[in-house]
Amino acid sequence: MADLNAAFFALADPTRRAILARLAQGETTALELGEPFKISQPAVSRHLKVLEEAGLVRRRVDGTRRPCRLAPEAMGEIDRWLDMLRHALSANYDRLDHVLAGLQPDNEGPSR
Repeated sequence: MADLNAAFFALADPTRRAILARLAQGETTALELGEPFKISQPAVSRHLKVLEEAGLVRRRVDGTRRPCRLAPEAMGEIDRWLDMLRHALSANYDRLDHVLAGLQPDNEGPSR
């Protein structure tokens, strides 16, 4: 995938996310993708173009049909980027736990 910015821009639109969710079920055509939406076929094609340019979707020619499918390598790149954030967040929480544990008073109380 060329650019995470393009991927996240594409994912910002709820219709495009719904299209990707449908493609997660398997390959289908633009016509079939447009059925559940109340948008024109050209609008579906524009959404697909954005997804394709972001590297999230691939199309192939099958006679007169042009089936679409997810591009797994693009999803993998997004997942790796999100995984980096998950690890950083986990490390931050671990450091916070360590600091908070150091602030806890001893359970034994003061000695007299």
